[in-house]
Amino acid sequence: MPKYSIIIPVYNRPDELNELLISLTQQEFNDFEVIVVEDGSLECSDEICERYKKQLNLAYFYKENSGPGLSRNFGAEKSSSDVLIFLDSDCMIPNGYFEAIESGFKNADAFGGPDAAHDSFSVIQKAINYSMTSFFSTGGIRGSKKSIENFKPRSFNMGIKKGVFEKLAGFGKMRFGEDIDLSIRLEKMGFDAILIPGAFVYHKRRTSLRQFYKQVFNSGIARVNLGVLHPGSDGIVHALPALFVFGSIVSIIALLNGFYIPFMALIGYLALILVHATYKSGSPIVGLISCITTLIQISGYGLGFVKAFVRVRILKKPLKFGFERSFYQ
Repeated sequence: MPKYSIIIPVYNRPDELNELLISLTQQEFNDFEVIVVEDGSLECSDEICERYKKQLNLAYFYKENSGPGLSRNFGAEKSSSDVLIFLDSDCMIPNGYFEAIESGFKNADAFGGPDAAHDSFSVIQKAINYSMTSFFSTGGIRGSKKSIENFKPRSFNMGIKKGVFEKLAGFGKMRFGEDIDLSIRLEKMGFDAILIPGAFVYHKRRTSLRQFYKQVFNSGIARVNLGVLHPGSDGIVHALPALFVFGSIVSIIALLNGFYIPFMALIGYLALILVHATYKSGSPIVGLISCITTLIQISGYGLGFVKAFVRVRILKKPLKFGFERSFYQ
């Protein structure tokens, strides 16, 4: 029986999956199985998987489209090890990933790792990575020891004991926020999750600004839904992006009326992003684009949060978080 089961849901991303499988073949540690779950794709990855069956203990399954959470549950049912590791198909695994898990995952019930940008990524992908991981844009909530809230593993890079996963009944039906939902339920049931900084992955994410905006907009909606499903799990920190949008609008109105200070505060924040992103990436171009992606990240999340808040909290309409194929576009 392998020590770990790597579960990868995939939808129309054979090229990215190929890169992930290549990175898995290059690991010195090899006591794991790989379970690829094709979630009703039109561009299937069966031929890609067939290439690596001699190098990896790999199983490929095709199922009807249902979303990544339920596809991960499907993969977990097919697994044979006691520890499940969930990876997104647009990730690549660096050497030393499993060694970090071996040394860091001792007594906890679940773990998560951060994500990083590979040198081969486009400047937009590097800028998006900065905006999604920097303390100055997300508060470090995706895998930093210095974070504005308790660490919660994300499904792009998450490990959990199979017995614990079964007690939680796996992922729910949410398309966005399903990993946070599982992490909250994990905590409520008295299980513990840890961050393993060395178990990072290279995460490509979206390849266009439009796709990125849609992703973070839906994440803002999901945050409101999570607050309804788990009362007390939301707080002022989750409303900060919405307050940022409101403050930005006020600063522009003030500027048009000859009052410059609020707008200069916004410019100062973007200058901070420019300097920090340039320093982190070593590229002024990435730094400049990071200003744009950070505005998209915060405003998209904030607008999604406001839309859901008005709909659910004020108008008292029912939650909408079921899977929709369009979320992938």
